[in-house]
Amino acid sequence: MTQNPFDQLAKQYLEDFLTPIGAVERQYEIPGEAKYVDVLFTPNLPITAAIDDLGLLREIAKSPALIEPYSNPPTRDDLDTCQLKRLWIKEDERRKRGDGPYPEAEQPMLWVLASHLSKPLLKDYLARKTRRVSGLYSLGAGQRTMLVAIDQLPKIPNTLWLRILGRGETQAEAIAELYRLPIDHPRRDGILRLFAAWKVRIDLEEVQAFLNPEVTMAYPQAFLDWEEATKASSKLGQARAMVLRLLNRRCGDLPPAVRSQVEALSLTQLEQLSEDLLDFSGLAALEAWLG
Repeated sequence: MTQNPFDQLAKQYLEDFLTPIGAVERQYEIPGEAKYVDVLFTPNLPITAAIDDLGLLREIAKSPALIEPYSNPPTRDDLDTCQLKRLWIKEDERRKRGDGPYPEAEQPMLWVLASHLSKPLLKDYLARKTRRVSGLYSLGAGQRTMLVAIDQLPKIPNTLWLRILGRGETQAEAIAELYRLPIDHPRRDGILRLFAAWKVRIDLEEVQAFLNPEVTMAYPQAFLDWEEATKASSKLGQARAMVLRLLNRRCGDLPPAVRSQVEALSLTQLEQLSEDLLDFSGLAALEAWLG
């Protein structure tokens, strides 16, 4: 099945977030129908503390969910198709249970994650704003559907993980926020790596069509900075490991204080040491070099 790059990115992104707290099925095929749900999520019960850092994604992850992300604003046909998927899955589950009950709390909620939702579309579906946060709309309890207008979400940490799936300036600003997170943030590098791989998969023409022209030049910079820092860190780590191996062979086990001095050297110093250590006769020579 042909998938556009955004679909692949969004599904992998959501799977990375949700897998630790439940079962995630991408491209779930509706039995008996040539239809697929982008992401079908079933949470582990009871919900654990692992969900605490999800922000607004917590609203999705706290109960069974069908998740349909849209890079382009969805049309009426798109929303109708999403509703049909929800009903097909509901009916299939009822058949599996036979005469057994199917409590509403166990039925999946449909979440449509849209870069933008037009006012006529919201009016046609009688969508109501929720009080939780701007950008969230409900289609009523009977329809079990929530619409998320990503471009309307407030720019706060609680919405960051959803705003990253937006478009144009919304996404670019979210990526910049992600890049500014502490380097040791548990999600930072994984998401940057995912988006960097996505950037490689799409050609320049597709990027220019996806992003606003004024954002196109600034958008990749966070990736370029991150990639350069990652490469430099990797090269430094490799050089340090190689020098320490050579020193252990030439000088024996290094005292902790000496090892710490070596580990603190810059890449240029490590490269110089890798040449000079060939003339070392023992630990004293290394200590003299470090001095």
